[in-house]
Amino acid sequence: MEKIAFLGLGSMGLPMARRLLAAGYELTVWNRTAAKAELLASEGAKVAITPAEAAWDADVIVTMLADPEAVHAVVGAMLPALRPGKRLIDMSSIGPQSFAELAAKLPEGVTAIDAPVLGSVDRAAAGQLILFVGGDPTPVQGILEQFGRITRCGGPGAGSALKIVVITAVIVGVTEIAEAMKLAATYGLSEDLVTTALTNSPLGGVAARAFAEGVHYPIRLAAKDVALATASADLPLARTVHGQLAWLADTEQDLGKVVDQLR
Repeated sequence: MEKIAFLGLGSMGLPMARRLLAAGYELTVWNRTAAKAELLASEGAKVAITPAEAAWDADVIVTMLADPEAVHAVVGAMLPALRPGKRLIDMSSIGPQSFAELAAKLPEGVTAIDAPVLGSVDRAAAGQLILFVGGDPTPVQGILEQFGRITRCGGPGAGSALKIVVITAVIVGVTEIAEAMKLAATYGLSEDLVTTALTNSPLGGVAARAFAEGVHYPIRLAAKDVALATASADLPLARTVHGQLAWLADTEQDLGKVVDQLR
């Protein structure tokens, strides 16, 4: 089995790394906050002090980080450890342009695959994420399948592009659910009545996400993803939603909490 380095142990990365350990992979982990990496030491993971140390002996390197700046910084720090034959899987949500810039930095012979995910912490722990994969996932398919279902999107960067398309639609939709609830309150309609009607409507999937419990996709990251979208195309609705998200008080709350904050 391949030796894997996993860098980025946030709310999504930690359960994903645990799945690799449970599957029997030899795993080295790194996280900017070292205490999170130490959580996995007792479960069999090696803990690296630096990104380069994590990547040094790894055949496959997985990055699961918050934003393009973090990904570029971490990959830049590991460049001395990247040798021909290694494979880098970036599972962060950074958009196709940032992924292309990232791939261009890599030494010759190092393969980059983009595989951002759709789903929250519960699905990460259960291995039920949707993976949008750009490039050929065949050599690392066994690793990716530990996380969920693979959607092959095309060449390198296509997975990053589709992730931004889909997540922007979800974010805009959830924000509209928040406005629908505000309008319903103005009309004096009961919350239960409106919630049930929206869930059973053509917007059912988006409404279910807006009202979901036990999930965690911070509003802060949602704003970041919408900003990536609006930097790529003229999207008036997305721009408006980004403005709404940017001034909310608690951006560490899950996206669904915009229903409460925007009322």
